[in-house]
Amino acid sequence: MLWRVARVVAAAEERYGADAAAQTGTAESFYRLMAERRFLPNSPTLGNAGRTRGQLSACFVLPLEDSLDQIFETVKNAARIHGTGGGTGFSFSRLRPRDDLVRDYGKASGPVAFLEVFDAATGAIKQGGVRRGANMGILRVDHPDILEFVRAKRSIGKLSHFNISVAVTDAFMSALAADERYALVNPRHGEATGELSAREVWEELSRSAWTTGDPGLIFIDRINAAAPTPQLGAIESTNPCGELPLLPYESCNLGSVNLAAHLSGGALDEEALRESIRLGVRFLDDVIDANEFPLEQIAQVTRQTRKIGLGVMGWADLLIGLGIPYASEAALALADRLGGLLLETAREASRELARARGPFPAWEGSRWQREGVEGPLRNSTTTTIAPTGTISILAGCSSGIEPVYALAYRRTALDGEAELTFVHPGLAAHGEREGYWSEELAQEVLSRGTLPSEGIPAEARELFRTAHEVEPAWHVRHQAAWQGHIENAVSKTVNLPRSSQPQDVDAIYRLAWELGCKGITVYRDGSHEGQVLSHPQGPACGGPECAEPGLLEEAAE
Repeated sequence: MLWRVARVVAAAEERYGADAAAQTGTAESFYRLMAERRFLPNSPTLGNAGRTRGQLSACFVLPLEDSLDQIFETVKNAARIHGTGGGTGFSFSRLRPRDDLVRDYGKASGPVAFLEVFDAATGAIKQGGVRRGANMGILRVDHPDILEFVRAKRSIGKLSHFNISVAVTDAFMSALAADERYALVNPRHGEATGELSAREVWEELSRSAWTTGDPGLIFIDRINAAAPTPQLGAIESTNPCGELPLLPYESCNLGSVNLAAHLSGGALDEEALRESIRLGVRFLDDVIDANEFPLEQIAQVTRQTRKIGLGVMGWADLLIGLGIPYASEAALALADRLGGLLLETAREASRELARARGPFPAWEGSRWQREGVEGPLRNSTTTTIAPTGTISILAGCSSGIEPVYALAYRRTALDGEAELTFVHPGLAAHGEREGYWSEELAQEVLSRGTLPSEGIPAEARELFRTAHEVEPAWHVRHQAAWQGHIENAVSKTVNLPRSSQPQDVDAIYRLAWELGCKGITVYRDGSHEGQVLSHPQGPACGGPECAEPGLLEEAAE
């Protein structure tokens, strides 16, 4: 598989004058980069390169206009993308609200009704024939149907092919801080048609996120303030996991450097890491040229911006290898330093490619050109942190910048047809080195997923804290530390125990805003059917017993 991918991606360099020998040399470099688990691209590149469909990108955003013909044109286009393994994001904010006037004689169905249409269409098509379709649905906080949207996933199993997020504006956050009401704007004519209490809306979205994990938040004004090509229009949506704010018809291909694979003798080999980053940027830029886009509009916009998203995985494993607890100031300081190294090196590589191949066509008038960023650059963005769900399994490392989910756990895959059991390899090595490892401890970890509370050195307890043992604020602080150096956004889930309350979500969402994150999501353990990760001691809770008494009945009413 890796040879197939390496050869196809390297062959794209023919258009820049590389002869057969040069292409072979590049393919060998790409192959070693992947085979040594130092870097892997997103799943569609691994699955489709060199095959008939040839679509290599993971992330797309499609426009959604307030017209029945255009809505169903977008449904058709989304189906084509899902059929090639890509995920799609949509903003439903341009659709007129429920019961609004349609041509003087009818009433509109509203955004939530069309969310259900898109969800049903997605359910009929597996991504690339191997996985379920994934979508992001976004609605602005000042849309008149915002409360219906916020509550849309409270019923278990509803909109199962969608993540949903509220596009929160700066004006809303100011109203929330002042405990004021704010205006609702009908997108059909752009006029205010009502108002709501910012605090009451915030409480509702916090309660819904506590119940099912949705909605997340997208700080849309903050995203647009940092957008690389504002001259091409405003960003209204992101990809399904929120790390890629994209223009309508824009796509992006992702890849991640495995930080843990750059450990050598108990220290991080930073020069090797820089080399992997440079080669990763070149790989992802080549993917744009090797790609067979599902729509001509997507090809045009993507080639205008040449957006790529290089990120990291294996962060928690790196910290364990260095003996640094995840919940520590030392970890945040390292995140800040490595985030800076990632951005600096990725831009360096993009600048070098621009000298050889030319800058991205929308460079003139871009934010980078106006702000005097040393350039020109080959890519309008270079850095992203994705969730790396599939590729971190292939690389044998922790996902994205998440803490270790559990020291031993089950992972369901292939729509529940397969179940895989994992035990963290660093635990036994550390335990044997420090003299606390035993067969009895191994069995206990297998049964509970965490270290027992007694008989374990305090240092080990701190170092091997799992996602639910890390205080939520540390999750958010890690996201913010990386976001300071990420041009796109950061996919990060704040894991909450089942015992958490809606006010815990409230505090997390406020902290994410205060620390400069571009978005935020939470997940309370057991609050969703088909939970991908679960602890060994029992099945994930997906039924009504997981919810606060009376909450689902209230939603049904």
